[in-house]
Amino acid sequence: MHKKALVRDLLKEKQTELTAAERKLSAVLLDDSLLTGLQSINRLAECAEVSSPTIIRLARKLGFDGFSGMQDAIREEIGARMKQPLAKLDAVAPSDSRDHIVSRFIGAVSDNINRTLDRLDLAEFNQVAEVLSDPAHRLYLLGGRITRSNAHYFFNHLQIIRPQVTLLDSSPSVWPQSLLDMNAGAVLVIFDIRRYEKELEKLANLAVKQGASIVLFTDAWGSPIEKHARFCFRSMVEVPSSWDSTLAINFLIEALVAEVQSRSSDQSAERIAALEQMIGESRIFRSN
Repeated sequence: MHKKALVRDLLKEKQTELTAAERKLSAVLLDDSLLTGLQSINRLAECAEVSSPTIIRLARKLGFDGFSGMQDAIREEIGARMKQPLAKLDAVAPSDSRDHIVSRFIGAVSDNINRTLDRLDLAEFNQVAEVLSDPAHRLYLLGGRITRSNAHYFFNHLQIIRPQVTLLDSSPSVWPQSLLDMNAGAVLVIFDIRRYEKELEKLANLAVKQGASIVLFTDAWGSPIEKHARFCFRSMVEVPSSWDSTLAINFLIEALVAEVQSRSSDQSAERIAALEQMIGESRIFRSN
């Protein structure tokens, strides 16, 4: 699947070539993470308020023979996105016992990073680095069940480089207090990979309504949060494991940390020096 163009990406790439009715249908498919596309052609036409021929024309513009071909691709894409850990484990059972897991894992991770870089928009990367390095923007970070460690890692570096950085608690019950301060200058950095978490999407939606901007780190298929995000980084996550890998995501994090540090060199140098002095003078952080 990863070597095929994703239906979601095709819909976005072809927007300028679509008619008004086709764009309306495209919006319906994208807004529902393609799930609407699993219905019959008549039901989809009714939901999108377009004709059946419009659906067929859109499918052909995307490169499919017709609606059934597009629907098969949608079904495969959703299946890959929602794949359960145990199903993944069965799918990657080694065919050769001499092929060690370390070798296979290295190959998969290297491929993930290379393919993530192939998709990376350097202009967007620079824009995000500029936003994250500007102390006028208060930063908030949050990850999901698997990506919480990525958010924590990013937070640990950013809070040393610059002020006004907050790591949100994992409990949704305390998010409203932070939402109160997410104004037009705030930036919410969210990590969300399959299986996507509804609570994070709700938070992103509320943050945007408050005026905040979203920077999203997600997987190849794209979290539903993407429709709320100002910036989005898609990373490859599949490895020979029952769990997805976030090493390609961490690669982007470390590259951003280096660039933010470079853009904030004077400010961060002062903060690091002050931190070292504080640690040196504070007995509370030392063992006797």
